[in-house]
Amino acid sequence: MSRRRKAVKRTHQPDSRYGSPLVSQLINMVMKSGKKSLAQSIVYGAIEKVSEKLVKGNPVELLLGALENCRPKLEVKSRRVGGATYQVPVEVSHERQNSMALRWVVLAAEGRKGVSMAEALAAEIVDAYNNTGNVVKKREETHKMAQANRAFAHLRW
Repeated sequence: MSRRRKAVKRTHQPDSRYGSPLVSQLINMVMKSGKKSLAQSIVYGAIEKVSEKLVKGNPVELLLGALENCRPKLEVKSRRVGGATYQVPVEVSHERQNSMALRWVVLAAEGRKGVSMAEALAAEIVDAYNNTGNVVKKREETHKMAQANRAFAHLRW
């Protein structure tokens, strides 16, 4: 970690179809080995399947609603004090909330075996929108861990 200056925050360029930086970030999370066109076809296929399953309007709004249900508000970070390491609960910034939620959705979709990645991603987004599934469970685990360690909140830096 550099001590000289702060890292510059780079913004995501909006994607070509929906004009949303969030969809662009999801495409970048799905992408492996620089194969962006394959990742785009996976994400766009998943978004179309989500809009078919949840007939509620704008697909980007559906994705945003799904992410709202799986964004963590708190997390624990290791902090070494003396000889002991404590799990200190800290609040999560909005950018990190988005990136963690997207990462969890993609990892949960990769964990679903036997279906294509587009179908698995669509199923995870629908589950997150309905407040069920692995991603929401992971967020609850993260919040539970932070709640259990709130006695060490005074060690925050």
